[in-house]
Amino acid sequence: MIFLFSYGTLQLERVQLAQFGRRLEGRPDALPNHRLTTITIPGGTFPIVQRSPGDEVLGLIYQLSPAELAAADAYEGVEYARRLRTLKSGLTAWVYLSSESV
Repeated sequence: MIFLFSYGTLQLERVQLAQFGRRLEGRPDALPNHRLTTITIPGGTFPIVQRSPGDEVLGLIYQLSPAELAAADAYEGVEYARRLRTLKSGLTAWVYLSSESV
């Protein structure tokens, strides 16, 4: 199974429909030792997480197919790097982190 932790725009129904062709069913979880911030790039300001001991980012965990994970990669820009992280629940999931902090 492929799990993806989302804390930002991948939670939006319109983004899910455009990228995956379906609405994803998520459940709450948290990413420990990271903090939520924003990044401004051409096209707008977007959420992004960076390492920060003691902090926690709330989000949703989704189960994706390999093709859907590839679609998520295509959606995220070079400002993001996909890495495996252990969530508060103990589940290991892919997370898009700031490419500057990995």
